[in-house]
Amino acid sequence: MGKILLIEDEEAIRTLMRLALTTAGYQTAELPDGKQILETLEQGGLDLILLDVMLPEEDGFSILKKIRRYQVPVIFVSARTQLADKVQGLQAGADDYITKPFEMMELLARVESVLRRTGRKNGILTFQHLCIDEDQRQVRDSSGHSLELTPKEFDLLVFFVRNRNIALYREEILEKVWHDDYEGTTRTVDMHVASLRRKLGLSRQIVSVYKIGYRLEDRP
Repeated sequence: MGKILLIEDEEAIRTLMRLALTTAGYQTAELPDGKQILETLEQGGLDLILLDVMLPEEDGFSILKKIRRYQVPVIFVSARTQLADKVQGLQAGADDYITKPFEMMELLARVESVLRRTGRKNGILTFQHLCIDEDQRQVRDSSGHSLELTPKEFDLLVFFVRNRNIALYREEILEKVWHDDYEGTTRTVDMHVASLRRKLGLSRQIVSVYKIGYRLEDRP
């Protein structure tokens, strides 16, 4: 997974973003402002920057100008919610713009999207003994054997892996994997989870969370 720099002056927000990103498997680095941005960029190894717009002394737009020549993708994270602010941010060269407050799952989805769009992510997810190729929609075990999944089983697995170690409500899973046009019940989630456990040997990793749903635990 990639390494992401968080430039955010509010420590509580930095902590929440760091926890969400590290739980999803990313490495992180943090700065409370833009004072050390050039030194950090010179060290290399960054795949993405989450940049607050309203920072002390120097705002995100000025910092973005310094970042450009290093060709590292940038997502603006800002409390400015007006359309004009978003347009300004994108026209300034940001790859995306997220408004505060935001759900951590939205943050992870935006990060994933920008990394893939900018070629910083190769479409391969890994989880313990599994290698998941999102572009080819294939799953292989540690021996390289292909494991057959239905389209929705594959989508459900990807959703679990992207949100590993997070308790997910059945309704949330249904909405994100089956989308709004599905008229069935959450029982179909249980059926697909049972199938994933059986086919992929994930009976211990996909944990049932009482009165909520499921959690994919990334533990040996």
